[in-house]
Amino acid sequence: MSASYGELLERTKAYGQEHLLRYYEELPRQAQSRLLEQVAALDFGRMARLFGKVGQPPELTGTMEPIRAVHWVDYSDAERGRFEEAGWELLRQGKVGALVVAGGQGSRLGHEGPKGTYDIGLPSGKSLFQLQAERLLRLSALSGRTVPWYIMTSPENHGATTGFFEEHGHFGYPKEDIFFFEQGVLPALDEHGRVLLAAKGEVSLAPSGNGEVFASMKHQGALADLKRRGVEWLFYYNVDNALIAIADPAFVGVAAHFNHPVATKVVEKAYPEEKVGILCRRNGRPAVVEYTDVPPELMYERDSRSRHVYGLGNISIHLFRTDFIEAHAETDLPYHAAHKKIRTLDSAGEPFTPQEPNAYKFERFIFDFFPLMEEMTVLRMDREREFAPVKNKEGADSPATARELVLALHQRWLLEAGVQPSRLEGREIEISPLDSYGGEGLTEDVLRKYGL
Repeated sequence: MSASYGELLERTKAYGQEHLLRYYEELPRQAQSRLLEQVAALDFGRMARLFGKVGQPPELTGTMEPIRAVHWVDYSDAERGRFEEAGWELLRQGKVGALVVAGGQGSRLGHEGPKGTYDIGLPSGKSLFQLQAERLLRLSALSGRTVPWYIMTSPENHGATTGFFEEHGHFGYPKEDIFFFEQGVLPALDEHGRVLLAAKGEVSLAPSGNGEVFASMKHQGALADLKRRGVEWLFYYNVDNALIAIADPAFVGVAAHFNHPVATKVVEKAYPEEKVGILCRRNGRPAVVEYTDVPPELMYERDSRSRHVYGLGNISIHLFRTDFIEAHAETDLPYHAAHKKIRTLDSAGEPFTPQEPNAYKFERFIFDFFPLMEEMTVLRMDREREFAPVKNKEGADSPATARELVLALHQRWLLEAGVQPSRLEGREIEISPLDSYGGEGLTEDVLRKYGL
């Protein structure tokens, strides 16, 4: 039986949260019922504990050491061929799935809508989602087995995301092989620890981070679907990497060879202060340390070959073994507090958009799974082929830089396919993912389509 208004009023008063019901009497009956349901679902004790950790410095006690990484270019052609063939074999057997975390909005890019619907300005005008769908279609065609695609949305963008896929016919991807699910949420708290209202009859809920992706998969049936299909390795990536090589057979083969519960791709940091976390060992266990938490003396430390000791940048490309996901889907990872600008109501009950951070959201991060194991596979790759993040409207990590990186990679593919440099001068040629996943398949007939 659901709690009554009176019971919830007493409960909220006990935690100093009675403001949540301030506008109850003004609401229509249906809105009253919805608000009571939302308030009844809140764990105020848990919120108080989380707020108690706000402002506490991160615990970076103990040891911090470099972690061993294997570099793809250090393998011989024969070794690389064996890894790739092993990866292809797992794809042919249907033992590889793909997971994209796509809960973000494109507001920082000046884009209304889910980030995955954003067009970075390539000649084709394709969205990030379309580029990814077509890469997976090509990979599936080459392996003879459709890769199941798990797409994590947020409550904020779920309808818009599924609608975008419907509108575009799922970009030709088999609808039965796409599994949409929503990430978890937690209440946003103001600077006094009070739960924010998004509207008079609505609690403000913020996504609780990519570290809860496996719990969400379990609760919404995606993990059961993964197991039903016999998937053994799940490829994890962020929606905003325009160069993402989804379910890359080489990476799959390396991960399966070492067979640690998790494998990750890294790239050499462009410069010590680059705003990416670093892969290392914390207290003997694999870990990612955020760039803001790396002591300066370690950030700039160099080895005997003058390379940065802590230069392995986390680019959020991972492979998780399904048995590890199943074992740790609901492991109690730590929460991280982020000070954000969150829309709420002002003292008069009117909608209010702050100009400065006004509240805290709490998130778990995917890399907080890493210390749960003793060893993980770390594969270093060249960033020019792997990493084109779309984070900022202009400057570094913007649509313009991502577009440039994609076109530059395609030009290298064309040169490797034997196209004369003179035929590429002054041209921007974008190769469709349906024609080539990683530079393969550029036959004379295909090149003719591009006027080459």
